[in-house]
Amino acid sequence: MAEISAKLVKELREMTGVGMMDCKKALVASDGDKDKAIDWLREKGLAAQTKKAGKVAAEGVSYAMVSDSGVGVVIEVNSQTDFVAKNATFQEFVRDVASVVADAAPADVEALKNATYPGTDRTVDSVTADKVLSIGENIQIRRFVRYADGCNVPYVHMNGKIGVLVNLAVEGIDNAAAVTELGKDLAMQIAAMSPSYVSEAEVPAEEVEKEKAVQLAKAMEEGAANTKIPEAKRQMIAENKVKGRMNNFFAEVCLLNQAFVKENKVTVADHVKQVAKQLGGKIEVVKFTRFVTGEGIEKKEDDFAAEVASMIK
Repeated sequence: MAEISAKLVKELREMTGVGMMDCKKALVASDGDKDKAIDWLREKGLAAQTKKAGKVAAEGVSYAMVSDSGVGVVIEVNSQTDFVAKNATFQEFVRDVASVVADAAPADVEALKNATYPGTDRTVDSVTADKVLSIGENIQIRRFVRYADGCNVPYVHMNGKIGVLVNLAVEGIDNAAAVTELGKDLAMQIAAMSPSYVSEAEVPAEEVEKEKAVQLAKAMEEGAANTKIPEAKRQMIAENKVKGRMNNFFAEVCLLNQAFVKENKVTVADHVKQVAKQLGGKIEVVKFTRFVTGEGIEKKEDDFAAEVASMIK
């Protein structure tokens, strides 16, 4: 019997979209012949995935949760259509996979696929293959983030279009409900206003300098028409404008600098301080993750009429 290498199994999986274990079984049964292995998979009813696995999965769900032990997880699992994203079986699958992330702490998506699926002795990858068959669409586990420490607060917006996980450091406060309420407000802010960073300190220096250069050039251009003002003074005026505009820049990209959506007369930073003071302790926003389902995935625009026409030829 031919030796079945991991590389050969991986190649068959990429060709068919079938789970790793089933691919290995097919290759063993076919003495390492990939073409025969595909036929074997087709005979076993697994070949239905062959076409589905190549289709773009740009819909789906971004889901956030916190386990009983306090571990926070936000995960994106993609399907081909929004219809399937609303399917109860698909949503249960997403919740189960999120629980695996919380409990098994996989290093990456590949490790997650090789972890054990809840209530079974099978891998997540193997169960995913079954879901592809039963649901009838390509399903892809795209990404996840896991926070093990601190106080984690999840938020899911628009039935999974956006998933947010906020991580807080809390000291001297026993009122867990009030802290969770604050975390929920912050998560909703993140979902709506899409900050990139927690604070100014996190913004890369090169990004700050680039923005300053853009704003300075813009301010100089605005003052160029007034030739009565000396060049040095125009430069000084422009630099002063840049200071104000950089404040606006930080207020856009940094969570703590943004106006708090529920009370826009204060910043998020001020609101967090006020809540912490009322509760008699300290609260720090440590980090957050915001997933938008399908973000960055190129969606294929199908010509439905052409597809139907090709089927009846």
